[in-house]
Amino acid sequence: MDSGPKTRGKTPKKEEKEDEEEGGVALKKEIGLLSACGIIVGNIIGSGIFVAPRGVLAHAGAVGPALLIWGLSGAVTALGALCYAELGVALPRPGGDYAYVGHAFGPLVGFLRLWISVLVIYPTNQAVIALTFANYVLQPLFPTCGTPEPALRVLAAACLLVLTWVNCGSVRWATRVQDVFTAGKLLALALIVGAGAALIARGEHEWLRPSRAFPAGPGPGVGPLFLACLQGSFAYGGWNFLNYVTEELRQPRRNLPLAIGISIPLVTFLYVAANVAYLAALSPREILQSPAVAVTFGERVLGPLAWVMPLAVALSTFGGVNGSLFTCSRLFYAGAREGQLPALLAMIHVRRHTPVPALLLTCVSTLLMLVTGDIDTLINYVGFVNYLWYGVTVAGLLLLRRREPRLPRPIKVPLLCPALYLLFWGALLLFSLWTEPLVCGIGLAVTATGAPVYLLCLRGGPRPPALRRALARLTLFGQRLLLVVYPGGGGAPERPSPTPEPLKRPSPT
Repeated sequence: MDSGPKTRGKTPKKEEKEDEEEGGVALKKEIGLLSACGIIVGNIIGSGIFVAPRGVLAHAGAVGPALLIWGLSGAVTALGALCYAELGVALPRPGGDYAYVGHAFGPLVGFLRLWISVLVIYPTNQAVIALTFANYVLQPLFPTCGTPEPALRVLAAACLLVLTWVNCGSVRWATRVQDVFTAGKLLALALIVGAGAALIARGEHEWLRPSRAFPAGPGPGVGPLFLACLQGSFAYGGWNFLNYVTEELRQPRRNLPLAIGISIPLVTFLYVAANVAYLAALSPREILQSPAVAVTFGERVLGPLAWVMPLAVALSTFGGVNGSLFTCSRLFYAGAREGQLPALLAMIHVRRHTPVPALLLTCVSTLLMLVTGDIDTLINYVGFVNYLWYGVTVAGLLLLRRREPRLPRPIKVPLLCPALYLLFWGALLLFSLWTEPLVCGIGLAVTATGAPVYLLCLRGGPRPPALRRALARLTLFGQRLLLVVYPGGGGAPERPSPTPEPLKRPSPT
């Protein structure tokens, strides 16, 4: 019999107990397969499929091409997700594409990804989702007039504060919230799909007939089709969020690709089926004119259950805020561990094992966005850049295949997957630059502002002693206030600083 140490068969609780006995504090591995699927599905399915799935239809020009584009966008998303699965198990680090591009292209490129994400992308996205939640909750209270803007922002802020408290309290609480609200939005979509199937079974599918779906005559042209594909691709945004939390994922080599393999096809099916259901009850003109397609669908088809649709949108957006807070805080945490953000953000609570400082920064940055002016304009500027980084990350996979051929890869996707994804991605990117040069240019310019920050703050030589002492005191104050330490009780990820030293959890005697 083998007398060596046996590691197989350890449960996550036993592993966590061993970490405690070694005197370390670490993020708990509390995300199982179900919660992993909930993170992916919950982050992809926001309010869009309920409120405004009309972007693809408007540009496609007809029902048939629109449905095909919804399916094509899902297939391309699956290709990108498979590439991320290979990177996720080969480089099992928190931070997702930030960690991957930093490893492949160097710390400057990684910092640029971190910079635009921390500065604009994720705070603005979370603010918009929270405002959508507030709008659908308050809308019944103001049926004859618009909801007051201050009330929207106050309720959105309350939503953020409650969910930040939940996420700071426990990873298990946060994942349970995500599971429950993801189940709620799936049930709402199942109700839509089921009602649509009943209509089709009764023969009410005029706009789905081939002669109507693919009308004779000239098509919409290459330009509108590209715009439709771009809208479809944006609708699948959030598919990469599970890669941000691989450190907290149980059996990541198994559960990461399995969760992707379950979630992306499920979302693709639901997107296509929901659009088919809408078209069974509503004409294309009604869909394009409706401010909230699911609500209009409910009023037309569900009768006394019509109230379910506004509730579904509210639940969907509430779960979307939770999922975004949970995953994006791990990006800040990962950036601090690499020494590219303040060291305090790399610390976790000594008892709750959650990245409290990173969660608080995520919440505060989103609250600041809530009090700014036109958030949607900011999203338009950086949406292109966010999509740009997906392709950069997949290109990094190809670079690592050549530069580090011996890197362990439990999953190795065929080269056709990244090649097809980059082909589709490149075509959409070039078309975006051609049609919206100002918007894309501003997004790139905002990203480029991170380069001088990196060179001055992270590569500008040693810091003055007075500044280092001040930063060390601030870090020590933050540790005492929030009861946080470095993971494992180790030292700071940044350059060494003079006394006072940051707190470390004492090892048991």
